[in-house]
Amino acid sequence: MTTGKAIVVAGLLALIALVVAVFIATAQLPNYQELKSSPNGQMVRVHAADGTVIVSLGPSYGQWLTYDQIPDVMRNAMIAVEDRRFEMHPGVDPVGMARAAYVNVRTGHNVQGASTITQQLARNIFLTNQRTFARKFREMILALALERKFSKHEILELYLNRVYFGGGAYGVDAASRRFFGHSANHLSLAEAAIIAGLVKAPSHYSPTADAEAAIGRAKVVISTMLDAGRVTQAEAAAADPAGVTLAPEGSQNSVRYFTDWALAQLDTLIDETVQPIDVWTTLDLGMQHAADAAIRANAPAGAQGALVSLDRDGAVRAMVGGKDYVSSIYNRATQAVRQPGSAFKLFVYLAALEAGHTPSDTIVDEPVTINGWSPRNSSGRFSGAIDIRTAFAFSINTVATKLGAEVGFSTVADMARRFGITTPVNTHPSMVLGTSDVRLIDMTRAFASVARKGVMVTPYAILKVTTADGELLYQHKVDDSRVLVAPGVAAEMTDLLQTAVNTGTGRAAQIGRPVAGKTGTTSSNKDGWFLGFSSGITTGVWMGRDDAKPVRGLQGGHAPAAAFHDFMMVAVAKRPVEQFDTQVTLPEWQLEPDDEAYFGHPDNGQMVDPDGMAPPSQQPDDQPPPGSDYETPPDKLDQHWLDGVLGRDRSGQERPRQ
Repeated sequence: MTTGKAIVVAGLLALIALVVAVFIATAQLPNYQELKSSPNGQMVRVHAADGTVIVSLGPSYGQWLTYDQIPDVMRNAMIAVEDRRFEMHPGVDPVGMARAAYVNVRTGHNVQGASTITQQLARNIFLTNQRTFARKFREMILALALERKFSKHEILELYLNRVYFGGGAYGVDAASRRFFGHSANHLSLAEAAIIAGLVKAPSHYSPTADAEAAIGRAKVVISTMLDAGRVTQAEAAAADPAGVTLAPEGSQNSVRYFTDWALAQLDTLIDETVQPIDVWTTLDLGMQHAADAAIRANAPAGAQGALVSLDRDGAVRAMVGGKDYVSSIYNRATQAVRQPGSAFKLFVYLAALEAGHTPSDTIVDEPVTINGWSPRNSSGRFSGAIDIRTAFAFSINTVATKLGAEVGFSTVADMARRFGITTPVNTHPSMVLGTSDVRLIDMTRAFASVARKGVMVTPYAILKVTTADGELLYQHKVDDSRVLVAPGVAAEMTDLLQTAVNTGTGRAAQIGRPVAGKTGTTSSNKDGWFLGFSSGITTGVWMGRDDAKPVRGLQGGHAPAAAFHDFMMVAVAKRPVEQFDTQVTLPEWQLEPDDEAYFGHPDNGQMVDPDGMAPPSQQPDDQPPPGSDYETPPDKLDQHWLDGVLGRDRSGQERPRQ
């Protein structure tokens, strides 16, 4: 056999092999409906409580547009810029390949590609972007097979609904919604040119990443369309990519603390990892905005802040994990562990009340030493016989220590764990003053359980999860079965907490309706806390530095309580005023208010070093500057004064608030 005949035979065999390969590939291709429904990756839309989409993750959602629903300008733009001979070739374009080879050889580098729209579709659906001859050969076989099985209209429809346009958007409708804020079924020429220009390099030509590059690329697309006869000279001249209005960027700030925390729970709730899903959450956008504003406005310079707000059933209505999500994704509401200071006394007094004490019981405020540790009151003095309500309202350290020793420090630790503290709790005597690290969300949960009359509250963020077509995958169910303490104990604790806000260290948290809460300040003003509840909403606030260095002037009764106030004024504004089950009783008048209540000194913990020991008495380094607006304590805390604080008439009933 001559060389020429051998070449002809080899060519014929290669052609037969190609035809066989195409026939086999055609037979193995999915049908059109399967290709339409096959995913590009799981899409997740996160909804706020009112249904608003707050975050879209994974490939962006878009409607599937049929060939006839896709505007002519979009189809023409894509054909002109990506595959001018689309209607003429069988899936692979020999003419285009020859032209691209000539240009690349002449210029010395690869400046022009030869992949047809059909080849790109084959690669997007079935292959990877790996640059190998084997992958390119398989791409050509699949393109030929696609052209045998489907019409040109079907191929272009698949392509325009499946190709990636950047920004998480797959398909022209998703791209149009992502970049222009409307469906793709009424695109202008300039908008279509911007979208068509994205295919070459989605990240480089994205209008939200580099508007100038996107506009320049769109002008090239329009020029190419004119050259290909896809638009007229007048239409090309009238198109103005620079004048296209882009959709505003979605918020990437504080709401992302919430969505990051919520979405991490999906793996334990559902098994679906492929189908697009909608996640319906508890987040209240108005409350979230108020929470973000409250933290930004009140957190001291150089310090961070965090806030968690729970509805009465545990639904998380707002969550702020820091001042700025973009600069720090660390969620201080759920991840940070910090000392709570006297906010931890919640568990000391819960244990004491459960053991039989009442708010009216008398206990002596006097020097006390336990295992070599001698706590001091932040006022530096002792008040003698006082009742428990007064001791709690003004955060008397010695009384908390005596109660902790009486019921047992392990009992206090067990109470903390019972109410949801998940971090280790030590049983050293100093633990009663909050020397064990805790998380803000756990502390908020504990206060919420008191507000719920002793029934356990479990924070949750996800109401339900559905598929894109509405199939229910998960539905949250509230558990009311676990009672942590008797309702009477919770009511007595609420009495103490309400007194602390009305007459004690938490007065900055007053909002014109009943509030119960507790401050916390740790050694050297490193952490400031306020946790409280009103009208069915429980909110916890923490402030401090990430490196745990002191923050001048940071005390629970100041910035954190002020942030609580600012947030709660918005959070409960549309809720009815709710009275607590117990009436506030005046603390003993003979006890002078402690320093934090009137002079801004820490309410606890300042006298406790990192080892839980009491260093020598020291003066705070943040004395009020001259002219500061600090109150002078009344000479006597009588019932008339309390009535004024609470807005009550002489009968003990609360007067309407203005």
